[in-house]
Amino acid sequence: MPAAFFHLLLLVLHLLAAAFWVGGMATLHFCVRPAAVRTLEPPQRLRLLAAVLAGFLRWVQVAIVLLLATGFAMVQGLGGMGAVGWPVHAMLGIGLAMMAIFARIRLTHHPRMVAAVAASDWAAAGAALNVIRSRVFVNLLLGVVVFAVVLLPRA
Repeated sequence: MPAAFFHLLLLVLHLLAAAFWVGGMATLHFCVRPAAVRTLEPPQRLRLLAAVLAGFLRWVQVAIVLLLATGFAMVQGLGGMGAVGWPVHAMLGIGLAMMAIFARIRLTHHPRMVAAVAASDWAAAGAALNVIRSRVFVNLLLGVVVFAVVLLPRA
């Protein structure tokens, strides 16, 4: 496989993974949760959102693996971190921060929400969801910054 084609394939997979993660956060934050708030009572809403988040978080794990694998492969193909510009360094740093926030959501806050839903403790489930929502919003902003950092120098 020619190197240019391989790099393009890596780039497409990288962009699709990033678009899935950032776009999914935007969809959940601005569309799914508000619709659930408008149409469902707290028990049904919290059950639904716990299940939606469980599926989304699993797929984000796949996206993170793809982002890391394709990102490091592209950097290696370009000659390593010393050979790439500051936007790639910024993307990596911000991406690692996003992954840390994701890990905290996935390993701490979402399990709390699921346990509270299972116990029908709607106040605790709602509190956990509010923490998740605020962390997702921070990650969404960071994701938008990553897109801007990478695209603005090309403009």
